Amino acid sequence: MTMIEIKQHSDKAIIIAHEIYGLNRHISALCASIAAQGYDVYAPDLLNRQEPFGYEQEQEAYGNFMEHVGFDQASAAILKLAGELKSKYRQVFLIGFSIGATASWMCCASPDISAVVGYYGSRIRSYTELNPSCPVLLFYPEAEPSFDVDQLMAVLRVKPQVHIRKFSGNHGFGDPYSKRYVQASADEAFGQMVNFLKSIG
Repeated sequence: MTMIEIKQHSDKAIIIAHEIYGLNRHISALCASIAAQGYDVYAPDLLNRQEPFGYEQEQEAYGNFMEHVGFDQASAAILKLAGELKSKYRQVFLIGFSIGATASWMCCASPDISAVVGYYGSRIRSYTELNPSCPVLLFYPEAEPSFDVDQLMAVLRVKPQVHIRKFSGNHGFGDPYSKRYVQASADEAFGQMVNFLKSIG
């Protein structure tokens, strides 16, 4: 499996699960930013594509994911990698974006995962029966076109270990290469994520 890897002899590894577009500039930049916080970073290509989709190919990229990958396969790939890393690291964290956030959420009951962070995981609404065995931090925008954000937050917030924050902007607010980027929201979310991960022994 193609993967971005940044190793610097940390005892903590972070798996980054990309959006429908694949390993694009956003994910590459994020890997560097996370590594700068002192973590070893792994970003697997869940699409098994040579090139990422462009933002203008949103519908094609979503169709490709749903038809050729899907959430079960994506979460299984993440869990497989987490299992391999667990023998080498004291802790393994997941950070997911959109479909990657939902796939990461689906891994939240695994003993191999120490924490999960999810940015705008829209389809988590289809898996609200899951109960995390590790701390989870979820970020959502003010509104989503396909569901009621506040309603989903109310369902998830009652679960032990689940923390949820809502930010100004739309789906994709954390991606500096997207037209939906909101710098203030992205910076605040990144800071909260870093503090959250550092708080986990």
